[in-house]
Amino acid sequence: MSDFISSAWAWYVVAIVVFGLVFCVGVLLGASRHKVIYDAQGNVDKTTGHVWDGDLQELNNPLPRWWLMLFIITLVFAVAYFAMYPGLGTNKGTLGWTSVGQLEAENAKAVAEEAKVYDAFKGRSVEDLARDPKAHDIGQRLFLNNCAACHGSDARGAKGFPNLTDGDWLYGGTPDKIIETITHGRQGTMPIMAPAVGGPEEVRQVANYVLSLSGSAHNSILAGLGEAKFKSVCAACHGPDGKGNQAIGAPNLTDKIWLHGWGEQAIIDMVSKGKHNVMPAQEARYTPDQIKLLASYVWSLSNVDKTASN
Repeated sequence: MSDFISSAWAWYVVAIVVFGLVFCVGVLLGASRHKVIYDAQGNVDKTTGHVWDGDLQELNNPLPRWWLMLFIITLVFAVAYFAMYPGLGTNKGTLGWTSVGQLEAENAKAVAEEAKVYDAFKGRSVEDLARDPKAHDIGQRLFLNNCAACHGSDARGAKGFPNLTDGDWLYGGTPDKIIETITHGRQGTMPIMAPAVGGPEEVRQVANYVLSLSGSAHNSILAGLGEAKFKSVCAACHGPDGKGNQAIGAPNLTDKIWLHGWGEQAIIDMVSKGKHNVMPAQEARYTPDQIKLLASYVWSLSNVDKTASN
């Protein structure tokens, strides 16, 4: 790897650039020294002596003056460019330009332009912004460009990705909680609980009891056998009534909303294999103003009645 950062590469680039410029100057000088040839009668012979197809002669006219001037301007521009900008080995140029500096300047300009847009929404609550058509459109655009890949363009999610329109929240659906989730992300973990529950049969019993909590189709005999094990092992996170705990992101098992699949086998797999879900933190991608407008849009998806009334 050190071969690619050796100073020899800089000199290699310098040699190529200098050789190219010198070669072009040589071509220019050679072309400017037009040699006049006379024939046997003393007249100027404008041909090279090459003839094709009997009468097709190759002429030896001088290059047009405009072409020579353009060539000279090109060479002068090249020399000036390499003097002002990096490109000649390790020379940084008199202007001190860098691609990183250019990127930072353009980003700063973009942020300044964005700030003018978001200044109009400062100091307003998430609920109020959700009722503002312009704020709603900006929040929707942020969502579609950045969040729809996981939650879907209609925000209804998919297996493993929460539906944001149904009012079911693992960590709470208040405006502050939504802002917190977008800003800092979430780490949701369902540990492997099969060893604590018992053998495969005990796991199946607990799975049927979990199904019974939401009135889903289940084996009532197995569910009755799994109740005690659920309350002694699973209730620590999901609560003795199975309604979950938003403080730790434990889902409500009574509402028939299944993030990772429904049915006896899906629950058995969850208890036996566990699950780790990640909602990435977005604070490095968005400004606080953008996060607030995005949160207002997300909040409005499950609070349509509260936003449509005004």
